[in-house]
Amino acid sequence: MVDPAFVLTMARYNAWQNENLMAAAAGLTDEARRLDRGAFFKSIHGTFNHILWADEVWLSRLLGTEKPTVGGRGSAAYIEGWDPFCARRRQRDRAILDWAQGVQPDWLRGTLIWYSGAAGREMGRPRAFVIAHLFNHQTHHRGQIHAMLTAAGAKPDDTDLFLVDEAR
Repeated sequence: MVDPAFVLTMARYNAWQNENLMAAAAGLTDEARRLDRGAFFKSIHGTFNHILWADEVWLSRLLGTEKPTVGGRGSAAYIEGWDPFCARRRQRDRAILDWAQGVQPDWLRGTLIWYSGAAGREMGRPRAFVIAHLFNHQTHHRGQIHAMLTAAGAKPDDTDLFLVDEAR
């Protein structure tokens, strides 16, 4: 069940795993991070960018923050440089953590209405469902990054959710 404790745990997990994978990726060359490895968003860098882009889209819908100026098709090239990407990722993780600390049960029971560029229409879903999607989307694509990093010879740390409290 999606409740405030779940939201906070997943926000903490998100930040922890982004740091984990960025640290592993930092040991690669820029060329290795950008190499087309056959993933949906092609490269490690492209997949990292897509996750950040999607997080910013959802934050704009949930919090009214500025949404990305590029669409989903451009998400893999969202932030060009590695250092600017890492700085922006950390900022967004902090924003997600700050937001998660204030989520209330009544808010989660409400409905979010938004225009979906992917579906080409207005959508509405329970906020709890949207939050589950936000964190599931991150985890799905981080799994792809983990596989690409491992194939590239990098060694990310553990990713198990039950370890999040011990790592933070």
